[in-house]
Amino acid sequence: ISGRCTMSSQTMLLSLVCMTNCPTLIVTVGLPARGKTYISKKLTRYLNWIGVPTKVFNVGQYRRECVKIYKSFEFFRPDNEEGLKIRRQCATTALNDVREYLSVEGGQVAVFDATNTTRERRATIMKFAEQNGFKVFFVESVCEDPDVIAENIVQVKLDSPDYIHTDTEEAVEDFMKRIKCYESSYQPLDENLDKELSYIKVIDVGRRYLVNRVLDHIQSRIVYYLMNIHITPRSIYLSRHGESDLNIKGRIGGDSGLSDRGREYAMKLRKYIQEQNIKELKVWTSQMKRTIQTAESLGVPYEQWKALNEIDAGMCEEMMYEEIQKNFPVEFALRDQDKYRYRYPKGESYEDLVQRLEPVIMELERQENVLVICHQAVMRCLLAYFLDKTADELPYLQCPLHTVLKLTPVAYGCKVESIYLGVDSVNTHRNRPENVMAQRSTEDALQTVPAHF
Repeated sequence: ISGRCTMSSQTMLLSLVCMTNCPTLIVTVGLPARGKTYISKKLTRYLNWIGVPTKVFNVGQYRRECVKIYKSFEFFRPDNEEGLKIRRQCATTALNDVREYLSVEGGQVAVFDATNTTRERRATIMKFAEQNGFKVFFVESVCEDPDVIAENIVQVKLDSPDYIHTDTEEAVEDFMKRIKCYESSYQPLDENLDKELSYIKVIDVGRRYLVNRVLDHIQSRIVYYLMNIHITPRSIYLSRHGESDLNIKGRIGGDSGLSDRGREYAMKLRKYIQEQNIKELKVWTSQMKRTIQTAESLGVPYEQWKALNEIDAGMCEEMMYEEIQKNFPVEFALRDQDKYRYRYPKGESYEDLVQRLEPVIMELERQENVLVICHQAVMRCLLAYFLDKTADELPYLQCPLHTVLKLTPVAYGCKVESIYLGVDSVNTHRNRPENVMAQRSTEDALQTVPAHF
């Protein structure tokens, strides 16, 4: 009896631990050309950005590696035994890689990106998750709008390796037949039959949502994020404030106003924005003097965000790098050793800044055309989100003064245009130094400090 009691206690304990610490398997559901891979990639980018290690496992890629040359939709016919066998094997291989990632490599979330259109397939995945102690959250994309489906086929599928040497009309025709192969066996998530599952159903690219049994923090973050993204064509413009008086002196942080060249840049920015003739542009700034003065020159309404304020350098505010090295050489070295996680004494880290900026990212996803006038560290964090940069890369992204970065979301990523507006400024970018040891010489410590007055 005592043996059975112990086993029961262990099971209960595992269940309790699982409620908070179990890795999560996100499973996409839906017919081809419904945006499942788009959702998978965006969700993965977001979760990685907020510090949750996440990876996509796209079964289509496994299939392409297995079957090097795609011939036609015939491969996907439900009566094609050979095709079915290969597809099952690819799904199994992908799930084995999911297990490795979540159980061995330290991943917290895996996205199993495939059609998963039958209850049988979903039951197999649930069993796999149960055996490995993973929680499952389904994301189903349902779309009946023929225009959206056609657009998705043209935007994404025609660039697929499957159709690399195929005429456009032939490729579209083949892909439509491929969709038909799935339609007859498609069993959408059902409010009654699947009431025990955790899922979100995204209907007509976000016009409506159905959410069921959200069990934990990660699942609620996923739902919150998916309910904010949209696919409307738009551009996001990122610009730092014009050069400030403290920039010229090589001092970090502070709340100084614009230099003469900074004011000149603000006027050039006004001219550039007017020339772009952007529909319903929103302008956001921080609450700091230098971004507000830059926005004032535009002559349009703007909104101030406290979340967009520059990283708080704490005790090092308004100091030059030379002064930080002289007064706090160990702190200076520690920051160089892990610039993303290093927190200034009584200040912030880049990691803190990412958490602070999450509401800004959510609102940027909801909006159409926005100009964000911000600061170097803030701009790096925003840029890292859109360009899917790692925590190690983020603090060293180049965000020069007097330059506009125009970000245009495309199929699975973001196109970046860098527009220099022709006004000179100091360089505030400090490259990663080679020697990051606490015992390094002052010369080594200051090797990459940009020139200033």
